[in-house]
Amino acid sequence: MDMTEQLFIQYIAKFGDYYKRSMFGGVGLFKDDAMFVLISDNTIYLRGGSSLDQRLMSLGCEKYVHVKKQTTATVNYYDITGLFESEHPQLDRLIHRSLDGALAARKSRLSPTNKRLRDLPNMQLTLERMVKKAGIDDVDTFVKLGAPTVYAKVKKAYGSDVDVKLLWKFAGAIDGIHWKLIQEPRKQQLLESCL
Repeated sequence: MDMTEQLFIQYIAKFGDYYKRSMFGGVGLFKDDAMFVLISDNTIYLRGGSSLDQRLMSLGCEKYVHVKKQTTATVNYYDITGLFESEHPQLDRLIHRSLDGALAARKSRLSPTNKRLRDLPNMQLTLERMVKKAGIDDVDTFVKLGAPTVYAKVKKAYGSDVDVKLLWKFAGAIDGIHWKLIQEPRKQQLLESCL
């Protein structure tokens, strides 16, 4: 951990309790299971969302791009390392907005009344139909069952030649991330849960 990262970890404590978890080859900072900061390659990224995206871009913050073998995924996190190092006067406010947005998004994502299955990340109409044919009709049931169980039910309904990528897509839908960002240890854990 470099000095900037250590100082940021100390600084972020003033925003309340949080925990760290490995994410995208770096470290994610979470509050109430909502990720709001990513630290990767000595760079600090803050979660954007709605009008916060425009504000961060206007401050010159670049979007995080996760490169994985032959694919890249651009996610809604912005490089705030320079803002932190320069002690930007609006940084506290930006972090509060990010944290509030992350918590609200998590609450909304888990609310069965707000979403159809196809509205979850990685899901589209085709996958929604597959999941419904497997007997899972709503977001609440989908989230409660978890990706391995949903995958097993879809596999039972459609036969054993169902692509394992569906398992990653279902897990990403529940976690609120693009399926290509799921790391290998998590993929192995999901596969083992299916056995």
